[in-house]
Amino acid sequence: MRHRYNSCVSCLGEQLHTASSQVQELALCMLMKFIQLEGRFPLESAIWKDGYRFPRHLLKLVIDGLLQEEKDCSAVILRFQEFLEYDDIRYYTMSVVIERIAQVYQNNKETLPSIFLNNVFGLLSSINMPQDDKLSNFLVAQKEKVDEWKPAKLMEHKKIFERVWMGFLKHKLSVSLYKKVLLILHESILPHMTKPTLMIDFLTVAYDVGGAISLLALNGLFILIHQHNLEYPDFYKKLYSLLDPSVFHVKYRARFFHLANLFLSSTHLPVYLVAAFAKRLSRLSLTAPPQCLIMIIPFICNLIRRHPACRPLIHRPSAEADLASDPFIMEEKDPAKSCALESSLWELEALQNHYYPNVLRAANVISRALSTQESDISELLELSAYEVGELGITILTKSLCCRFLVTNSS
Repeated sequence: MRHRYNSCVSCLGEQLHTASSQVQELALCMLMKFIQLEGRFPLESAIWKDGYRFPRHLLKLVIDGLLQEEKDCSAVILRFQEFLEYDDIRYYTMSVVIERIAQVYQNNKETLPSIFLNNVFGLLSSINMPQDDKLSNFLVAQKEKVDEWKPAKLMEHKKIFERVWMGFLKHKLSVSLYKKVLLILHESILPHMTKPTLMIDFLTVAYDVGGAISLLALNGLFILIHQHNLEYPDFYKKLYSLLDPSVFHVKYRARFFHLANLFLSSTHLPVYLVAAFAKRLSRLSLTAPPQCLIMIIPFICNLIRRHPACRPLIHRPSAEADLASDPFIMEEKDPAKSCALESSLWELEALQNHYYPNVLRAANVISRALSTQESDISELLELSAYEVGELGITILTKSLCCRFLVTNSS
């Protein structure tokens, strides 16, 4: 009977590698049932001193089937998510994944297959870490000493969680996978690590890559800088270099400007630095789409409100200003050498002739005395071109109605 049982387990393990996702799911559920039953009725006496019984070899068979090297297993991984709610399954899954990554790396010598890495990410990103210190939701029930069992301790979960992610991120990832990791890093990974500062190297390298990857790395860096005292000497210099025309067209635009607003909120920043950001955004506004301009102009005005020493940028005479006579050096990567303080925000004055009425109204703010109250730009960050169009139609309709009423009354 033991031999037949082992043959059945082997057969189910092979079915996890079949082409049919339906068969894979059935094999998965049956193997998980075997894990539960073997834990309750062990085939062998426990040989380790604490006496806890968990059929780890069966779970390893399951994980090997989920983390295949040449086949996308996202469908069966999705089904496996329901079992990750059990504390013991979650703990031992992370433990087995560490071994699986090491095994595949040893077999491939150099780089891990991209399909395998995608499967690993799909599984790891499905893990929802517990919040309570006391864990008691187990698939394999333990009769005694549960409090001393590693899967019953939140700190042990955090340690193994940290190890599995660090082991995964040390390998070379594709650009798309890099972005997926950075999208969830600040919410789903860093808060559950025992030492979040271990991510410093990964995030600083990502921040130096450039483009969308640098934008996405900002969230993680923000947490490390503000909560864990990370020192990044050229941080603002790099942030400044990320301001180029493409930043208005990436899908992470709202996130970038939200974080940029937070990083530039300190009143202790040097005046030349804030002036450089304000001036660079002002110059970029000349070619920015209307939905971005409605957000950029209040963003610039908020910078000036926080730093009154930058007010000469809007009060300096700019009637004769143009691209040729402007002392500002747009191509300069270092904000300290950009000569922004010697310039003016004549670009915002130019936007007062913009074809779009909402942009024109926003730009007219600098012609009046700038209030001390900051503008709330949170609702403007994700404004789409369609919403801007709807807003414009509403304003135009109101304007025409007012003119109609004035004409009739006269």
